Amino acid sequence: MDLFAGICVRDYDASKEWYERFFGREPTFVAHETECVWDLADHRSIFILEDEERAGHATHTVFVDDLESIVDEIESRGIKPANRETYKNGVRKVTFCDPDGNEIGFGGAPLGA
Repeated sequence: MDLFAGICVRDYDASKEWYERFFGREPTFVAHETECVWDLADHRSIFILEDEERAGHATHTVFVDDLESIVDEIESRGIKPANRETYKNGVRKVTFCDPDGNEIGFGGAPLGA
C-alpha cells in the first residue's frame, strides 16, 4: 500500500521553508515549481502544493513508535505543538499547525505499552 498525502498551502516558498524545518530536511524531491514531496517511509509521502483556495484544510496524523523523540526533534527546530492530548485508552497525540492552519499530528501508543 502506498500513501501520498497532500497539503495545500497559500505561499509555496514560505511553506517549503516551514516544512523543511518541521521535517528537519529538504524535500525528497521537487515535482515542479509549486509542489514538493517528503518521503516519511517506503511508499509513504507527504507533499505540499500551492493552492490558495484549498489551503489550510488538511488534517493528517502519523502514528510513530517514539512519539516523544519526534516531538522533541521538531521543537528543537523552533516549532511548538498546537495541542497535546491523551485519549481514554492512553493513546497520545501531538498536533502541529503550519502557517496556513493545516494540522499534522503524531500519535503514539500509551506510555508503558
